[in-house]
Amino acid sequence: MGKTISKNFDICSNEYCMRFVGKESISINDPFWNRFLSFTLVTPITSDDQLALETKIEPLCQELLKNNLKTGNLNSLIRIFITRSSELLSAANTDANIFTWQLFNSILAVRCVLKFLSQEITEIQFIKHIEVNENENIFETLIGTLVGIIVDIPVENKTYLIHLEAISCLLVCLSVQHNSGERLEQSTIFRLMMKGRHVIHAPILVRSLLTNFINQEKLPPEYSGNDGHNIVFGLASNIWSMLTFSKTPTDELVIRNQNDFMEAPLATQSLLLLLVLVHHFTTHPNPYRNSLFSCLDSQDSNPVPPKNVSTLFKVDYNSLYKTIWKKASGDAATLLLYSLLHKNISFKSFVLQRLDLDNLILPILKALYNAPNSNSHHIYMSLIILLILSEDDDFDKTVHDVKLRSVDWYVEKSLTDISLGGLIILVLIRTVQYNMLKMRDKYLHTNCLAALANMSSQFRDLHPYVCQRLLSVFESLTKKYHRLTTLPKYKDAPEETKVDLTTSQEAADAEQDVSVLEEVIRMLLEILNSCLIAQIGNNYNLIYSLLYNKHMFNALKNDVVFQDIVQNINSVIQYFSQLLHDKSKEHEVDAPRVLLVVQEGTRSWPRERLTKFPELKFKYVEEDQPEDFFIPYVWALVNQQSTLN
Repeated sequence: MGKTISKNFDICSNEYCMRFVGKESISINDPFWNRFLSFTLVTPITSDDQLALETKIEPLCQELLKNNLKTGNLNSLIRIFITRSSELLSAANTDANIFTWQLFNSILAVRCVLKFLSQEITEIQFIKHIEVNENENIFETLIGTLVGIIVDIPVENKTYLIHLEAISCLLVCLSVQHNSGERLEQSTIFRLMMKGRHVIHAPILVRSLLTNFINQEKLPPEYSGNDGHNIVFGLASNIWSMLTFSKTPTDELVIRNQNDFMEAPLATQSLLLLLVLVHHFTTHPNPYRNSLFSCLDSQDSNPVPPKNVSTLFKVDYNSLYKTIWKKASGDAATLLLYSLLHKNISFKSFVLQRLDLDNLILPILKALYNAPNSNSHHIYMSLIILLILSEDDDFDKTVHDVKLRSVDWYVEKSLTDISLGGLIILVLIRTVQYNMLKMRDKYLHTNCLAALANMSSQFRDLHPYVCQRLLSVFESLTKKYHRLTTLPKYKDAPEETKVDLTTSQEAADAEQDVSVLEEVIRMLLEILNSCLIAQIGNNYNLIYSLLYNKHMFNALKNDVVFQDIVQNINSVIQYFSQLLHDKSKEHEVDAPRVLLVVQEGTRSWPRERLTKFPELKFKYVEEDQPEDFFIPYVWALVNQQSTLN
């Protein structure tokens, strides 16, 4: 690295770099360190520049890996970093440019080395390379120092990159267990994070990370351009590739990561670290998880603290909410929203009282609408958020009062004057249909239908297109069901409709499909039934659609699987069909007249004609082993969103 490096290709041959990774042990008091940490790099602008820099660093790291257990130079570098950190803190009220510069250079060098080691060796070896022959626990001191930077040093232009590197360095350390595949419970690093001396700062650390996410501070101008003022930002740019030495970047990933990460890198990195801390050790005491789920609204003068919680912090819920909905189209913000809604009762109550819920819901619906272009984890999180919100009756009512002028991303039809509730129904029904045809994932359609079921008793003034799509999807599923139940396995099938099955696997698949279709069709019937029982007087368009499509229910009358639940729907169809028949004797009944007849008929509708069923209410319950889902997901997000190839 050396005193002055003006070109990236000089790194590998620089005398200071060579000495650092070589066989000579360098004392912590050696003047070498001042020269080694006084370097400047030209900022790599393109992905090729960054890839070239990574390629140049790797041989140096390989050499250090061979020699470090004897020289202990990494240990000395870490101790230098710890010293520089304390100097910056003590110089907080003075001109600390020199402290800032050397602190950044030291943490940058530490992170570069640790990143390489995290991918090459086990956790035990990783810690051994840091500790070497030290009697003191230098690794725990390193963790404490990184935490101290985040919570104690203000985020300013001159400290922005230091904060970014401190967070990245913590993520690198935490990635060791994931990269090595060792059991989480046996991880020394995670035990240290969850139980070490610095844990007393857990609430402050969580608050700091949330604050960074809320503020969405952009990269300071002096670091974002190639204007000759980019001090030491060359290697700093490599935090984008924090967890992987990427050798084959794709154009798509480059563009996406540059756009997403470069917009507000400190905010993105802070959120990722928070998610890693919160979603590990979920079945053990986790101070970061407890802090996030117990935080209160700083603008609430009379907050109700959760029971049995001793340490709290407050954050501005309004600012947090606005930042989340602005970023709700992304995986990380969606996962944060899920975590807060699921576990933080205070924040969930705050969200449910908002009058601008459309700001939050629309990006989530858009992500579901674009399911073919989204990853399955993001789809799940979006669905579960809707399911959690749908558990609240006031939410189910409110969404039908929110009118949308237009929805530009819904391309099948131009939607005007549709309610937010109607749009939710459209997107969920579309997701069910897409899943049944493409993904065939039972949990996916179960969550969709559960959310619809929760909302069904509050369906009001449904848009004609919503009613049309609801019954159209129902018809396509029933047609597929009838087609499958006429296969040879089903004894009562008419001879002319039987289809040969060539393999036993096809027969098994058909049987499974029938079972799934029965479940989905019955749930859709229950949803229609719930709406008619509770809101028949507020759904003229739905009754009109039922009358227009009454043929599709005829085949279900004698099906033992559905005949109980379809009875109410047939009663409604028969009643209003008779009204229309009587009116047709007087004069011709066109579409507007049909709606008028339906509207008049609901006033005299005999409610006792409908059989009441148990209320449809479903509650989201997290799996017994949530880490099996969340840990791989979180680390996938870290790799995707903090990597600039």
